[in-house]
Amino acid sequence: MQTLLDQLKGLDALAGAAMGGLPVQLQPIPGSTPVVQVSIEGRDELPIFVTSSEMQIICICYLWTEEDVKPARRTELLESLLDLNPSVPLSSFGRVGGRYVLTGALGRNASVEDIAREVAVLSDNALDALDALSDFLN
Repeated sequence: MQTLLDQLKGLDALAGAAMGGLPVQLQPIPGSTPVVQVSIEGRDELPIFVTSSEMQIICICYLWTEEDVKPARRTELLESLLDLNPSVPLSSFGRVGGRYVLTGALGRNASVEDIAREVAVLSDNALDALDALSDFLN
């Protein structure tokens, strides 16, 4: 099976092109699970982490923490996330620990071009989510 880093060769240029020429950098994260951080210039606060399993490529963008949510509006935020989920193309809201995330997934044998499109869409969706849901955050 192809390693994740080999599969992502050229992702920086392809994702940058998909986002109108924004510079993109890839940084492998050391550890037993293969993870590559994708940083997009101007969107540094929203890096995307790409990892893989035997069946899929998973892209994750951390949005905010539980502490960032206005306690009085938490239930309304959760309902809004459920309501928005169907209308966010190719992405899904979720939580990992105390962090809210937006995720996308592709088949394990996805092309680097498909992964680049997923990264671009996920990044755009993350910006839209922050804009749409900012009233619920401190």
